[in-house]
Amino acid sequence: MKITVTDIDTVTRGDLSFDFLERLGEVAYYGVTAEDQVAERIKDSDIVLCNKTVLNRSSLENAEKLKYIGLFATGYNNIDIEYCREKGIAVCNAPSYSTDSVAQLTFALILELTNRVCDYRALTDRGDWIKSRTFSMFPIPLMELRGKTIGIIGFGSIGAKTAEIALAFGMRVLAYNRSPKSARGVEFTELDRLLSESDFVSLHCPLNRQSKNLINENTLSKMKNGAYLINTARGPIVDENALAAALRSGKLAGAGLDVLCSEPMSRDCPLYNIPNCIITPHIAWAGLETRERLLKIVFDNISCFLSGNTVNNVAR
Repeated sequence: MKITVTDIDTVTRGDLSFDFLERLGEVAYYGVTAEDQVAERIKDSDIVLCNKTVLNRSSLENAEKLKYIGLFATGYNNIDIEYCREKGIAVCNAPSYSTDSVAQLTFALILELTNRVCDYRALTDRGDWIKSRTFSMFPIPLMELRGKTIGIIGFGSIGAKTAEIALAFGMRVLAYNRSPKSARGVEFTELDRLLSESDFVSLHCPLNRQSKNLINENTLSKMKNGAYLINTARGPIVDENALAAALRSGKLAGAGLDVLCSEPMSRDCPLYNIPNCIITPHIAWAGLETRERLLKIVFDNISCFLSGNTVNNVAR
């Protein structure tokens, strides 16, 4: 059996074991795979494992032996699902592995925007506190979360965990979801009301045709003046030019983003170096414990497929 891992460098820094794959057959590892390299690298594969490598019709059509694509991810918008369905290729993702870690980073961004820890550390490192006339100095505005409203767009497992943390902080929680949901302490409402009443809007929906550019000039205009936007979901859910304009104008007080439309970040990203915009390089899922959990799901998916009991197949 030939197994090809197209972008192993996106999953491990040498801190994870792939011995399981070695026991199954011949394994070819590639750090990353450019679009024009995909077809050649996977053409003889029975199994392909990838994270963000784009597998479209043109790159897949010569992989005649391919029967299984395993994703080191929950999202699968980089895979041509229609083609795989036509050819009977199973595409198995890894659901819910990063629920806790993504919700954790969501609040890390919120807390940085409200407590300004990095700014106050910089102030202290400059020696400003040494020169202070008073025991405490707080020239940078701070904010308490209790009593504030968070609006959660997308109420899957990550949205639900984010709501749980928000409630522990004493926040009011609004949520918008395309299908009906219910949760203790959470008020489900229409999108426009969520936008107009929330001090923080946090995105947790999948990227699809309906959600692409959901946050745009129009929806940003409906947000409260001085509100904050958090995106730990997918970059293209946000129109970056519109967000940049809202941040520069003061319409929004700030944003915390772990994802962008183009990753790695492009030099001409409109959000680059905007002072009230915190950007982290897609790290919400990257804790060691989270990646170990991911790998176990990926390996379990392969085991189930080989035993004839395929699970998590998004190309059914």
